[in-house]
Amino acid sequence: MTLLLIRHGETALNVARVLQPPDTPLSTRGIAQAEALAQRLVTMNVGTIVSSDLPRALRTAQAIAAATGAAIETTPLLQERNFGDWRGRPYDDMAIDPLTMTEAPPNGESTAAFEWRVAEAFAHLVARHEALGGSSRGVIAVVTHGLVIRALLAAHVQLGAGMLQPTHLGNTSLSLISARPPHRAELLNCTAHLDRGAGDDARALSGG
Repeated sequence: MTLLLIRHGETALNVARVLQPPDTPLSTRGIAQAEALAQRLVTMNVGTIVSSDLPRALRTAQAIAAATGAAIETTPLLQERNFGDWRGRPYDDMAIDPLTMTEAPPNGESTAAFEWRVAEAFAHLVARHEALGGSSRGVIAVVTHGLVIRALLAAHVQLGAGMLQPTHLGNTSLSLISARPPHRAELLNCTAHLDRGAGDDARALSGG
């Protein structure tokens, strides 16, 4: 009984290392990444897709739905941390690191508020999985964002032997998490489905 934690495909602003406005779409390479991931999931009994409602995540979820036939449910609980007035600004030009700061940016979300929301999202996912019972298609694909996955791994997931918290989460990276306590990770931050032409850019911003 598994939750598949998936980061959305690449955007142009990921590569440019810019904090993203909510309406940021996938790039052409991001769409190719999403389609490659979708083909990987065809044999993984995905029954439901729960996605952030932001376009870059939803477009990734749509590729998975087209390949697997699974229905998409969206929730704002899975949105990326809200950086408010700082969205659209180059990350490397900022005097502080917004990805690690605890205070809320202007009109944005503090770390405490963000982590509370992620906890609510995780509770929702576990409850949704329980509602599926013993269905043979009880795997839930969770399509979300870099900082959300980091927060889930840090507070709600037990890493497997030899696993470390990733410093960079790849676009369309896949992590397999047990849906039942202690929610152990079986696979972490895997992008084996990406070929050289659509590979993850390790220099791209993996949050925001």
